[in-house]
Amino acid sequence: MVTTRANLLRQARRFFDDIGFTEVQPPCLSRDQVVDAHIDPVEVAGSALLLPHGIAASTYYLQTSPEFAMKRLIAMGCGSIYAIVPVFRAGERSDRHNIEFTMLEWYDVGGSMQTVVEQTISLVTQLLGIPRPEVVTYRQLFRQSLGFDPIDEPLDTLHDAVATVDAHLAAGMRDQRDEMLDVLMTEVIEPMVGARSLVIQNYPLTQAALARQSDDDPQTAERFEWMIQGLEIANGYGELLDADELSKRNTQSNQKRIATGRKPLPETSQLIDAMRSGMPACSGVALGLDRLVMLAIGTRNIADVLPFPIEIA
Repeated sequence: MVTTRANLLRQARRFFDDIGFTEVQPPCLSRDQVVDAHIDPVEVAGSALLLPHGIAASTYYLQTSPEFAMKRLIAMGCGSIYAIVPVFRAGERSDRHNIEFTMLEWYDVGGSMQTVVEQTISLVTQLLGIPRPEVVTYRQLFRQSLGFDPIDEPLDTLHDAVATVDAHLAAGMRDQRDEMLDVLMTEVIEPMVGARSLVIQNYPLTQAALARQSDDDPQTAERFEWMIQGLEIANGYGELLDADELSKRNTQSNQKRIATGRKPLPETSQLIDAMRSGMPACSGVALGLDRLVMLAIGTRNIADVLPFPIEIA
């Protein structure tokens, strides 16, 4: 396992070096934090850092993604960059999750979503020696699997579909389109996809995260995910450049966090300031390196590819 991981890291670095990207080292600890409705960071009290008075923020976060820092570097003019870093997500421990894991993340300045989709396919097929994946849109996948359009279909249709999975769960989300779509994706479509290798593009705009709106289909966002054997291995965007829109989405994500009993996260950030100063158009991808190692050695348990999972770290 250790040798396999080292070989994949070496090949990944060679891939990005060969296409002219620069490796960077964003901080693991920051006062800024990606605001996601469903992901909780590990908090560190500023007082625990024992810094001189007036220097430390009240709270720092072990980063759930290097995204904010890497985009600040792009705004500074660093060009196309990549990083291989440890990231942290509180409460995540399962066969597929560990609180600390390794993220390979990159940003192609001037590149489109399709550019980074092709980069991801080229990288992963080389590393794992597998064929190219199927590529479908989110709309196409729902139409093929469930027979309706996920964005335009009336809420009642989605509710009825969720009720066939879990009537009790459906009763609490009659007006929540995205939540119902997530249930249908997880409980119905992903089992149907099974062992297929599938890139899913153009998610609903309401699930954009930090992706920009699609010019080709304004109801969708320039966002993609790649599933292999039921594992999500990569998530990418044509990156949002509008600082005001990012601020708005942060507020919306915090509203969802509060509604589900989570703590709100900082809505202002040094990234928003950097975006206002001018950030070039770019597209980016986050890829879970540990899951690549899982696929490479043929295991379904992330503990098999970590020298020290959280239980023995």
